[in-house]
Amino acid sequence: MRRYDHLFFDLDHTLWDFETNSRLAMQQTILELKLESQIIDFEQFIHYYEQINSQLWELFRKQEIRKPELIRQRFEQTLSHFEIHGTDPMVMNDHYLKRMPLQKKLYPGVIETLEHLQQKGYQMHIITNGFTEVQHQKIESSGLSPYFQRVFISEEIQAPKPDKRIFQYALSSCNAKKERSIMIGDSWESDIVGARNFGISQIFIDNTGSFPQKTNTPPLKNSFIKTSPPKNTTHIIKSIKELTQLL
Repeated sequence: MRRYDHLFFDLDHTLWDFETNSRLAMQQTILELKLESQIIDFEQFIHYYEQINSQLWELFRKQEIRKPELIRQRFEQTLSHFEIHGTDPMVMNDHYLKRMPLQKKLYPGVIETLEHLQQKGYQMHIITNGFTEVQHQKIESSGLSPYFQRVFISEEIQAPKPDKRIFQYALSSCNAKKERSIMIGDSWESDIVGARNFGISQIFIDNTGSFPQKTNTPPLKNSFIKTSPPKNTTHIIKSIKELTQLL
């Protein structure tokens, strides 16, 4: 008898290759706005933008800034840092957000893994932090939509992970029991700690080697997932492909 019925997946950095897709969208945006002559080193530009964007998203998750501040500041600060003048940060953001969700790069093995889990009868859903108009389009454009029954987006629910409310809303909407549900994601804080605090088990996909060294949660043996683990357990894998062996 399998241990879980409902699998809740994160989207960005777990299924959808955010870094690759973001960079492709940024390159297209720069060309559309004819900024290539002012951005001599794309790697420096995108690296700085990624740092600023990450910092602002952290503030957004903590509800210390609002959406308009996030989308303006990430381009405003980046353009200012590289002394690029004459480009409206909001115009650049609009171009970028139109291009980004059209990108289709998924991590290796994602579709094959989802097909395998779907054939085994799991009910699969997505819980993602992000903007509604962008996240739905990502899922549709990349071919993920046939595998998921429900999609829960933080902007719609007004509660970003790791807030317990988004997990509560998702499980209640799916009529899922905590002990029969598991969260799968790449963010230790948002996905793993959030799900653990809510009271459901988790699988941490450590695809960047970012597993916190100072933790009291050891990796579990594969057999634990398949049989009867203690309540609210954490499992750690390196690739999404390993799910076919665990579940």
